[in-house]
Amino acid sequence: MKQIPFQKLTPYFIGIILFFLITLVYFNPLLTGKRINQVDVVHHKGASKEIADYRNETGKEALWTNAIFGGMPAYQISVLYTNNLLIYINKFLQFGLPNPAGIALIYFIGFFLLLIVLGVNPWLSIVGALAFGFSSYFFIILEAGHNTKALAIAYMAPVLAGIILAYRGKYIWGGVLTALFLGLEIKANHLQITYYLLLIVLIYGIFEFVNTIKQKSYKPFLIATSVLILAALFGVMTNITSLWTTYEYTKVTIRGKSELTSNKDNKTSGLNKDYATQWSYGIGESFSLIIPNTKGGASGYLGENKKVLNKLDPQVHQLVGQQSHYWGDQPFTSGPVYVGAVIIFFFIFGLFIVKGRLKWILLTATILSLLLSWGKNFMPLTEFFLEYFPLYNKFRAVSMILVIAEFCIPLLAILAVNEILKNPEIIKQNFKKLLITLGVAGGLTFVFYIIPTVFFSFFSQMELAQYTQYRLGENAASYVPIIDGIEQARISIFRSDALRSLMFILLAFGTIYLYHLKKIKASLFLLGLGVLIVVDLIPVCYRYLDNDDYVRKSKMKRPFQASFADKEILKDKAENYRVYNFATNTFNESATSYFHKTIGGYHGAKLRRYQDLIDYHIMSERESFMSTLRNSPTLESISETLSRSSVLNMLNTKYFIFDPSRQPMLNQYALGNAWLVSDVRLVEDADKEIAALKIINPAKTAVVDERFASLVETNFIRDPLSKIKLTSYEPNHLLYRSVSSSDQLAVFSEIYYEKGWKAFIDGKRVPHLRANYVLRALPIPAGEHQIEFKFEPSSYFIGRKISLFSSLLVILLFVGVLGFEIKKFLAEK
Repeated sequence: MKQIPFQKLTPYFIGIILFFLITLVYFNPLLTGKRINQVDVVHHKGASKEIADYRNETGKEALWTNAIFGGMPAYQISVLYTNNLLIYINKFLQFGLPNPAGIALIYFIGFFLLLIVLGVNPWLSIVGALAFGFSSYFFIILEAGHNTKALAIAYMAPVLAGIILAYRGKYIWGGVLTALFLGLEIKANHLQITYYLLLIVLIYGIFEFVNTIKQKSYKPFLIATSVLILAALFGVMTNITSLWTTYEYTKVTIRGKSELTSNKDNKTSGLNKDYATQWSYGIGESFSLIIPNTKGGASGYLGENKKVLNKLDPQVHQLVGQQSHYWGDQPFTSGPVYVGAVIIFFFIFGLFIVKGRLKWILLTATILSLLLSWGKNFMPLTEFFLEYFPLYNKFRAVSMILVIAEFCIPLLAILAVNEILKNPEIIKQNFKKLLITLGVAGGLTFVFYIIPTVFFSFFSQMELAQYTQYRLGENAASYVPIIDGIEQARISIFRSDALRSLMFILLAFGTIYLYHLKKIKASLFLLGLGVLIVVDLIPVCYRYLDNDDYVRKSKMKRPFQASFADKEILKDKAENYRVYNFATNTFNESATSYFHKTIGGYHGAKLRRYQDLIDYHIMSERESFMSTLRNSPTLESISETLSRSSVLNMLNTKYFIFDPSRQPMLNQYALGNAWLVSDVRLVEDADKEIAALKIINPAKTAVVDERFASLVETNFIRDPLSKIKLTSYEPNHLLYRSVSSSDQLAVFSEIYYEKGWKAFIDGKRVPHLRANYVLRALPIPAGEHQIEFKFEPSSYFIGRKISLFSSLLVILLFVGVLGFEIKKFLAEK
């Protein structure tokens, strides 16, 4: 009888168990019923409340919500793509852990798989997985609630593992793993991270192709590439529902091209340049890869750092304490990108001792991500990518591309350690290079510690401009001690972390040196290295995600409490109206959306035309209204201002909240759910269409693009007895009843979206059009009629069928190949 070689599996079982236990320990409050107070999850709950309520009541997906920005598709808010069976694979890989702990577990498992595929020692692969997973940014985004981003990052490694297997001749396993994990990667639904993964794959593919030409080994390359194309096709098809609907939607969002011709220098075929580069990593800030507090870490107040504040003159404590703990040039940040001083040390050494193409692939990808992360601070390259590199301008926050560096740096570092374990003599053979590594990594942190002001400013650009004026002003003497105190506090913060990183680098060097002298065995070297990496990384992660970030589970289930104003508005059950909350950052919050349908909201991909409406009209109408309240707050002046607020009125903005604790204001000029107009003004382009809204009375006149001229007459007989009324409301199905003695044009206070909304009169499908730049309009014949609007995007319903079949096939292929390998393994002696 053959002996089953289970001992070979020992490090793999121990690795999985260790990952699970470490995750449990780090996220231990989850076991007591608490949940992390994730800001983005809270925003999501507000934006998706109408969708979730509809799902709970009907068991169906709404696909559309009117709760934010007047109305928009729900594809990138909350849609459960249940026909994609890979959701069950994702649940399995999370081992039943709630998010975000389950995502952190996949960080470790995914990178562990990649290292095993690369032939790294299994025990070292455990260390490498922890080194990757505990990169600070990965835990910062978990604290913030960027769960989809985190999950997409977690699946980057296993996707690359499948691709590498294919190009190394393991076509079946490579293809199956690529299809499975690419499907999971796309399912995570953060296309920006998937895009960055594709950049790594592109770089990898270019190097493979060049090598193929050099070696003239075309057949293996063509087979592998063909297998991977087929695998990618299956990965895409499993997610075709979300990809297809998102593709349709993206073209008409702020990620698509604007039809307006103003401000051309700032525009691209996607996001505007200033918006895309708003979060650009500073050039000096990049040293946070090795020194976490290079720019102070996260936004906050210096007063929260009592240890540093106590070193200053007590007379400046209060004023210095009110200043920002972060002094970089991003608008704000939740924390730095820190991959670890120990990891950086071995990454640099790896540049000397790791051989082969993979080293150059990882270095190229790292450098590219670093340069692109600088965004507006390195505009020539950024502008080139925004203008010419496909799809790059569809994504904001260019600093996010540092996930590529966070992926590549620990990978090369662990490959370097693996070379040392395979051949300890490599240390002796490259000892001078080891000293150079120490000089670069250790020397850099030492010099930064000794003379920090030579290399860094401890003020942001905005602060420098402001403080320079203070120093030159009449009261300079009173400001100088405060400014000096701010600088001293920040220098102290920086030097503390520079010294910390230096100590870890010296310990890493000491560990490898002891191994070189044969004072410690390989097992102890590996254990010591693992401890160093974990002790280096976890405390930095804990700065940004610790036990103080947890709240009761019930609070996360219902994160918002209705104010007095909310409760008063909710008493109005008569119609589908909108609310404008002046008391908040209207276009960057979701609390209002939790209770009402609002003209504001929180989303990174709102409709482009709606954003134009905000920029060109809503903000100016807001300012006009606030000016009236400040300067002439009489009922007559307020009423007059409201009557001129044509855009707010056509959006059926019925209530204004100025103070949540007081009575909301009723807008008597809101035009309701639908109204009939007698005049149509045809315009030739988007510029004239949006401009015309300033001069028309939307209650009487509709502005229509000439592209819709065939659907509408220019004049209608005004019938004072005609009427139209909303009779039934669901987010994706609206019913109206109209009565008129002549043909009429109805304008609806609903957002126009071509790909999905269908109009019906008495059950018969009829074409509808766009009016007033963003609204729907429909010619209605004389008589009494039932009018319906249904949201039925064919991309969603056809995609569901394709997704079900594709995901089932991918799972069956994976199970079949895995079963074959298990049978083969059990047959070994």
